[in-house]
Amino acid sequence: MKIMPLGDRVVIQNVGAEEQTKGGLYLATTAKEKPQMAVVLAVGPGGNVDGKEITMHVKEGQKVIYSKYAGTEVKLDGEEYILVRQSDILAVVE
Repeated sequence: MKIMPLGDRVVIQNVGAEEQTKGGLYLATTAKEKPQMAVVLAVGPGGNVDGKEITMHVKEGQKVIYSKYAGTEVKLDGEEYILVRQSDILAVVE
């Protein structure tokens, strides 16, 4: 199955959380923070959304940083994805 976002939505997938600190200590699963960096998998068409003209600025394959509590988590074929609005994406990482 493939997810095709509508409007100004973007499908992202988290990049793995750090399992080891810079000092070499391993983190327990409960101590890990939810990662805020993800890879863009699909981008909606933009266009007229809620009466505003939206131009999409992110592209598939880019790494992005998104708001901590943004989006809707979806599980499909055993994989976890997050659907966010483009406005919830804070930066593109190069």
